[in-house]
Amino acid sequence: MTSSITGGARPARAGTEGPVPGGHRVILGGERPLKLDCGAELTDFPVAYQTYGELNEDKTNAILVCHALTGDQFVADTHPVTGKSGWWDLMVGPGKTLDTNRYFIVSVNILGGCMGTAGPVETNPATGEPWGLDFPVITIGDMVRAQAMLLDHLSIDELFVVTGGSLGGMQVLQWAASFPDRVFAAVPIATAAHHSSQNIAFHEVGRQAIMADPDWCGGAYLKKGTRPHRGLAVARMAAHITYLSERALQSKFGRRLQDRTAVTYGFEADFQVESYLRHQGITFVDRFDANSYLYITRAMDYFDLEAEYGGVLANAYRGKKTRFCIFSFTSDWLFPTDENLKIVHALNAVAANVSFAEIESDKGHDAFLLDEPEFHRVFRGFLDGASEHRGLPRP
Repeated sequence: MTSSITGGARPARAGTEGPVPGGHRVILGGERPLKLDCGAELTDFPVAYQTYGELNEDKTNAILVCHALTGDQFVADTHPVTGKSGWWDLMVGPGKTLDTNRYFIVSVNILGGCMGTAGPVETNPATGEPWGLDFPVITIGDMVRAQAMLLDHLSIDELFVVTGGSLGGMQVLQWAASFPDRVFAAVPIATAAHHSSQNIAFHEVGRQAIMADPDWCGGAYLKKGTRPHRGLAVARMAAHITYLSERALQSKFGRRLQDRTAVTYGFEADFQVESYLRHQGITFVDRFDANSYLYITRAMDYFDLEAEYGGVLANAYRGKKTRFCIFSFTSDWLFPTDENLKIVHALNAVAANVSFAEIESDKGHDAFLLDEPEFHRVFRGFLDGASEHRGLPRP
């Protein structure tokens, strides 16, 4: 059951909720500004979110689902732009792993996003025009602090679980480090405590593709009435390759030709994999903002919990009571198992309550979004055990 509101987008008064297409939006920071790591402050800024299920009387069954780079708050509804099912529809819903008959699911469009939360596409109150590159650079820590402000607004003091994959997993790690008293259990999936140089390099390719598009206009394309669709599409194509495994690409496409029996000796999409990537790029630009892509990838690049805690990752969780369940996937080369095990070892070093599961899969990094029965089974088992310790009733 979803508690979403549908209707046309309009600004909300400070401290009150207002509808955005397919979801909720609230204006935060009126009385207490959000202090960003870059030194700037945000006041009266919008945060868009979605909820599923019902919050119990004791407010002990809330689960925060953190989305990945190109996700948003529409976890399990029809997306208002694309018309497609929610990005984690396999996981969230009645009787599913994140059972909305048992849990109250909250999903927030991250700071810097482009589906209603403050970001470069939103209006700068000082100018009345889109922020563009005047929007302050944000971090994972800033995203989490904005989410904590939303939970304050919703009168949710403690989360039963916070979970998410990839960038979502980074947010989970930050939540458990920054707000341990507000997180009973944390489930980071296919993530890392800092971005590798390889991942930073892939992000830089994407950013340069966007900025090289003449329609980017130095980031002021909304004022110019244009959008850098070509550059953003190329960025999406390059990134999408990293979400799959070589085995998955070979199995799905091989060297098969696209709607032809022979090569054309030209530069059209001769191969199915080329056509697939072009489709991914074209469909992406309809729902995502190019400047948001720049800001969010930069936030991922800057994420480094070790550096934040004196070069020792274990210090982030020393003396804290949050219980953890960490997942990795065997064919994920974007956030490989070794990176996830570094988190496990850090937690073990401070005697944290931690479980770890490496799921056998040939689907690559995107496996956590797909139908992986073993992943769902283990995740459900962890939730059942945590529910028992939390005193939540079984279904």
